[in-house]
Amino acid sequence: MIESPHGEQEILLNKTVTNRKKGAEKLKPEEITQIQPQRVSLTLRSGEPQSFDLKFKRAEDYPIDLYYLMDLSFSMKDDLENVKNLGTSLMLEMSKITSDFRIGFGSFVEKTVMPYISTTPAKLLNPCTGDQNCTSPFSYKNVLKLTSDGSKFNTLVGQQHISGNLDSPEGGFDAIMQVAVCGEHIGWRNVTRLLVFSTDAGFHFAGDGKLGGIVLPNDGKCHLENNIYTMSHYYDYPSIAHLVQKLSDNNIQTIFAVTEEFQPVYQELKNLIPKSAVGTLSANSSNVINLIIDAYNSLSSEVILENSKLPDGVTIAYTSRCKNGLISEVSKRIACVIFLFSFQPQVMFTISVTSKGCPKQGKSETVKIKPLGFTEEVEIILNFICDCECHSEGEESSDICHFGNGTYECGACKCNEGRVGRLCECSSNDVATEDMDRTCRKDNSTDICSNNGDCVCGTCECKKRENPDERYSGQYCDCDNFNCDRSGNQLCGGHGRCDCKVCDCDPMWSGNACDCSLDNSTCMASNKQICNGRGVCECGTCSCTNPKFQGPTCETCPTCPGVCAEHKDCVQCRVKTRDKLPQPNDASYPVMHCKERDANDCWFYYTFAINNNTEKEVHVVDALDCPAGPDIVPIIAGVVVGIVLIGLALLLIWKLLMIIQDRREFAKFEKEKQNAKWDTVSAPTETKPQFTEHQHPCH
Repeated sequence: MIESPHGEQEILLNKTVTNRKKGAEKLKPEEITQIQPQRVSLTLRSGEPQSFDLKFKRAEDYPIDLYYLMDLSFSMKDDLENVKNLGTSLMLEMSKITSDFRIGFGSFVEKTVMPYISTTPAKLLNPCTGDQNCTSPFSYKNVLKLTSDGSKFNTLVGQQHISGNLDSPEGGFDAIMQVAVCGEHIGWRNVTRLLVFSTDAGFHFAGDGKLGGIVLPNDGKCHLENNIYTMSHYYDYPSIAHLVQKLSDNNIQTIFAVTEEFQPVYQELKNLIPKSAVGTLSANSSNVINLIIDAYNSLSSEVILENSKLPDGVTIAYTSRCKNGLISEVSKRIACVIFLFSFQPQVMFTISVTSKGCPKQGKSETVKIKPLGFTEEVEIILNFICDCECHSEGEESSDICHFGNGTYECGACKCNEGRVGRLCECSSNDVATEDMDRTCRKDNSTDICSNNGDCVCGTCECKKRENPDERYSGQYCDCDNFNCDRSGNQLCGGHGRCDCKVCDCDPMWSGNACDCSLDNSTCMASNKQICNGRGVCECGTCSCTNPKFQGPTCETCPTCPGVCAEHKDCVQCRVKTRDKLPQPNDASYPVMHCKERDANDCWFYYTFAINNNTEKEVHVVDALDCPAGPDIVPIIAGVVVGIVLIGLALLLIWKLLMIIQDRREFAKFEKEKQNAKWDTVSAPTETKPQFTEHQHPCH
């Protein structure tokens, strides 16, 4: 008889999710149920998954605790003035979301040692310069425990004073750690917990304490005395991973309200802290209420499931079915966006748990799954099937086991002490004899059972692997199912099984590693041809035989003319009119419309296609589309008119140049005339000629 036990599941606690509307009867937080079921028992057989559905429904009017943690270094002086009236204003806004809201306040500055602050006596009393009146520096102070009295918040915050420090980064991580772990001092309830972290600077983290001689790692415990953190000088700042763990353990969702300058830094920090948000704080914190409301809406619109540490060999797979219709499968953490304020905040998850083998530390384990930021959780009790029931029905001293040398159970012999072999037929004193070992050597080699097993009573008993899915087999343990070729880091490419070091491929797969697909659909070109008729399909990929063609389906040819230009010269039959050309939807194969110009400058139209028989089809329009001849008369008239106009223009330009030249010459003449100097002296005396008696003027 073959016994094959199977896993099973049982719902142990299955309270229905609360379906309460705002304004209905007020319930205590512990009376509200948002996740269903609450406790499940799964019995697992190795390799056989067990699945169950998990429902999450966000309860309307769910209580909220909000703790405002503020940087009180000197640069936040103007911000403090606006926060002093935050209590009543925020209570009013949050009343639109929940009727049960509480608010608290805390402040931080820096570790009270050098070089973070000045330790001179005067600076310890007043760390600010000039006439500024500041309070003594401190690491973290819990000013107000969570309360529903908004006016009390305003009063106590109004009594706070700014302090100061030396370096730019602040000690905010110390404060966040104390807020997370000091639940009794803060007053956290098992409801939605929000921590608003307000600052205009960066942060110190683990290792920075060495600057002040502090080397002890943060212990993650509460150290508040009289609501003041007293061990800042003793323990280093916490690391980011440490903060993530404590915030998650205590179901606290963080809102970083920071100035624009430090947005990139805190955005990176947000990516490391699940269920956190970042908002841009104005220079004086005047927008803090809108920032908190927007961040809360963002955090509340996403459900993130996360599980506790799993036992060795156990895996969990999540499948989400969100309201937006998205279905996703992951194996670690899963997120689902919901629309809380559409009053349909219900989402479904399928949780699948699989075990590979049995745990070493017992047959029962507990795993918890919870939505981040919520106190509720699902407890999963895991039981493992490690033995068959037939073990309890064994036949002791059975004749089947070589004259009673063993117990026959589950179809096999469990040998008594000192006996070995499949049927307990050998004595353990004789198993190492030379004769018996000879039958365990393959081809007379020196290796017994291929070094993968032990020779017991002349028969190889193969060793067991740590992974139960891996095993040796064969007469000489020379075969195995894990040493086959791999592809994509998967055995047999994930498309076959390993049988004696050789891949036995699934249908439609081939190759040594089953990585060669026989499916030609990936090689199909747009014209329904394999590799466009210009290549061969090898392992689901086209190998182009024509070197001019390339691409996944050999359809790309960078140096080729288009099919229209390629067939231009041979398209001369012209057998159809243009309106009778085949259209793209007329055939079951692609049709291309072409338009080309012939030697006479006329356009002709045709279609080109490769039909289902891989034959070329060409249909051509019988009429050419030639451009009309030019109208000569308007052209000649235009030319004549143009010439006349150009001539007139040239004549006018010449005349204008002549006038300008004449005026220049006349102006030059006038100037020379005015500059001329005339001799105004008397004319020289005229000398009369002298005549002798022998001369006569008439001669």
